[in-house]
Amino acid sequence: MLGADPLPGLETVLQIMTEQGDPAALRAVVDRHFAGADSLIVDHIPQVPGVFVSDMDSTMIGQECIDELADFAGIKNQIAAITERAMQGELDFAEALTERVRLLGGLGEDAIQQCLDERIRDMPGASTLVATLKAHGCDTVLVTGGFHQFADPVAERLGFERVVGNRLGVAHGKLTGGLVGDIVDSSVKEAVLRGAVAARDGAASLATGDGANDIPMLVAASYGMAYHAKQKARQAANGAIDRGDLRDVLRLLGIAEGDWVAA
Repeated sequence: MLGADPLPGLETVLQIMTEQGDPAALRAVVDRHFAGADSLIVDHIPQVPGVFVSDMDSTMIGQECIDELADFAGIKNQIAAITERAMQGELDFAEALTERVRLLGGLGEDAIQQCLDERIRDMPGASTLVATLKAHGCDTVLVTGGFHQFADPVAERLGFERVVGNRLGVAHGKLTGGLVGDIVDSSVKEAVLRGAVAARDGAASLATGDGANDIPMLVAASYGMAYHAKQKARQAANGAIDRGDLRDVLRLLGIAEGDWVAA
């Protein structure tokens, strides 16, 4: 059964009933009848979350930092192929990360800042999304399988309050080809979200991501938004942005445009 009701901030709210409310069946109905539409499938009217945890690469920014950094080493195609397979869920994330970082060994540390200045750009709507959620009392965390050397300045620019990520090893002005500390993988991303929710006494949560290593975090969140995502991540999440930009997350949460905050 299909119906529609107006809601401030949303163009349309669809009420869809399927046997036992199976999420996969709901997603199939939405995809069949509204192909390409941005959507959020929940069993209640969405609320402003108290916690927002987001992936960085290809979600809050438009690039994969390790691929762009690899270009400075002349091996972008080699590393990008590994990145794509890892994000599709075809490779173990930790092993793929370790191998890609190893290949960057010997690259000058100054390539990081050059890459930040020349290549790394925010996703459309990213700053508005973060600023609006913060203005509504939401705690914000940027959690990435990428690197603090990129995530820290991105988080500062966008307004995230905390950063969790990996750190590239550096010695004598060059990348060592290794990492400092434990690897931030899908399990860590999920743990960060659950910890942030617990700290807010079980508040509703929002997660955004695009790759297979984001799936546990997307599934654990009240609202898991797969943003222009790989197929496995999109199928696992209860929300999907396939057409719009990150401001559409606000629309799907029912936050009226008049309540958005321009960063």
